[in-house]
Amino acid sequence: MYKLLEQTVGGYMTRNVRTAKRDVDLLELSEMFERDDFNSYPVEDDGQVVGIVTKFDILKCFAFTPSQMLPRYHDLMSRRVGDVMTPEFIYVSPETRLTRVLQIMVEHRIRSIIVLDGVQKLVGIIAREDVIAALKATARD
Repeated sequence: MYKLLEQTVGGYMTRNVRTAKRDVDLLELSEMFERDDFNSYPVEDDGQVVGIVTKFDILKCFAFTPSQMLPRYHDLMSRRVGDVMTPEFIYVSPETRLTRVLQIMVEHRIRSIIVLDGVQKLVGIIAREDVIAALKATARD
């Protein structure tokens, strides 16, 4: 386990990251989630990450209260990613220690974290599964 203390995001992150665009509708986004089996996508606009969108963001659209009528499925699914994404997102660098990533994930109850380089360009994403793989790998050593 001591070996985990030395490990960084760069050694375990997914580098080929699929992204979503702001103008994609939620129906297409849900198909992307199903096809790729991801839990979130960074949202890019002109090569810059402008937010993150998750499966939970789709579900939130369907939450209603007694004062709010439930819209029709197709009306909600025609909304755009830009309308439901989270524009304030947590990110780390490839040099961030995995112990810090683990702490962030537990503290904020998030499944994946965007990885940006020094000039704020998307270079990867690190998910719970990646951290679990690191824990398993370092336990063997």
